[in-house]
Amino acid sequence: MTNPCNSSTRLRRLVLGITMSLGVAGAVVAATPDFAVLSSNRIGGAGGWDYLATDSAGARVYISRGDHVDIYDTAAAKVVGTIANTNGVHGVALDEKRNLGYTSNGKANSITVFEISTMKVIKEVPIKGMNPDAIMYEPVNDRLYTFNGKSQDVTVLNAANLELIASLSVPGKPEFAHSDETGRVFVNIESEPGQMVVIAGGKTPSVQNVWKLNGCNAPTGLALDVAHSRAFSVCDDKVMVVTDTKTGKQVAKVTIGEGPDAAEFDAALGLVFASNGDGTLSIVHQDTPNRYTVVKSLATQRGARTMALDAKNHRIYLVTADMGPAPAPTADVPHPRPTMIPDTFTVHVVGVR
Repeated sequence: MTNPCNSSTRLRRLVLGITMSLGVAGAVVAATPDFAVLSSNRIGGAGGWDYLATDSAGARVYISRGDHVDIYDTAAAKVVGTIANTNGVHGVALDEKRNLGYTSNGKANSITVFEISTMKVIKEVPIKGMNPDAIMYEPVNDRLYTFNGKSQDVTVLNAANLELIASLSVPGKPEFAHSDETGRVFVNIESEPGQMVVIAGGKTPSVQNVWKLNGCNAPTGLALDVAHSRAFSVCDDKVMVVTDTKTGKQVAKVTIGEGPDAAEFDAALGLVFASNGDGTLSIVHQDTPNRYTVVKSLATQRGARTMALDAKNHRIYLVTADMGPAPAPTADVPHPRPTMIPDTFTVHVVGVR
């Protein structure tokens, strides 16, 4: 029997489909604000860097620097304070209602508590876990979480008194974490293939689910779209995967830059950002909760792979430094990293041009 849909008809339909797809992509690109590097501010100082955090007003960026935290004023474009003696600091969490900030001190197995307004240290508190890395304040249940790399567990504290509520084992090294509006906590596990752990809120926190992130090796950065129940994990092999946080099902996979470390989601603009070690910022538009378009690969600076989002002003803060040659390999360090050139540490500000 002759197929009524002949080759000419099929070709016309194919061309129409491609044209419509290109039209949608073109409309997305046209509607997306044009992001650019607005300024690059050299603040110098010694020490490497890890997580960044911003306050809700976008007035300050907290930058971990190995044994201290630099507090960067975004209006003045300079460091206005320091949280000292944070040995091996990785991250900073803020509880703005209490006017308190917390640092995760990886080498000291502790957290440092400081007053946000005065930038003065109040106390240092030991924790049960080893090498606390990411740290997060969860407001629904009023809890402080540390995600501990060496002991591969999660410490859950009562934020009111910093007493231990739970210590939860996870199946690998925990990385970035986020919570939703119900108090559930999501954390990437840096394994191959990657995994995502879901921690239930409620009176007794517990590991609720462990989901495989297929096609995503060694996930680090994590962002959430709470309204549409989507999680964005950035991974090795230039990949970002999108997970339905209700079912654990992977709904999309997006190609991004090389060596990503952090992810952020600007809900008002429907944009996902991935900061990459190759010196690019991948900007991805959420066309629908299951469909994503890369709208720009913005050149930043090599090594600028950690970032923080100021959602109020739609600005991204990235940090890096100029690098010299790597030292000679040794038996203990067979693959040494390049050395940082002194006083070249820089804050890059990305925003709408």
